[in-house]
Amino acid sequence: MSRLVKTMITSLVILLLGAVAALVVVLNVTGQSEEGNTQTIDDIVEYSYESPEITTDLEDGTFVRIQFQIVTDGKKAKEEIAKRDFQLKNILIKELATKSEEDFKSGLAELEQTVMTKLNELMTEGKITEVYTINKILQ
Repeated sequence: MSRLVKTMITSLVILLLGAVAALVVVLNVTGQSEEGNTQTIDDIVEYSYESPEITTDLEDGTFVRIQFQIVTDGKKAKEEIAKRDFQLKNILIKELATKSEEDFKSGLAELEQTVMTKLNELMTEGKITEVYTINKILQ
């Protein structure tokens, strides 16, 4: 074999080993950061805020009474969301006013996601990690 072919094969093997090593490093670093973000049940309870019950009308004239458990990523975020209670009520009233009884029955997960997204847009001291519906009554 010529010297050029040996050099080319050696270069390709070195590049391949470098790419495999980089892939292993990237996968391990990504996996560790995701594991670090999971909250224990104690953290969830400690950093969650229970919203007051809100009663409002839906688009079709029916009424709903609803309450949420809002999980934050830390103590400061929990304190901030408690202060932003009036903004939470405003978001809920606006969102619920566009829904009918049927939308409300089938779209709770969508409502929870919307509330979480809109609250995170307002937050400055952390973020909302989850929103759970803990009480719901349609009238």
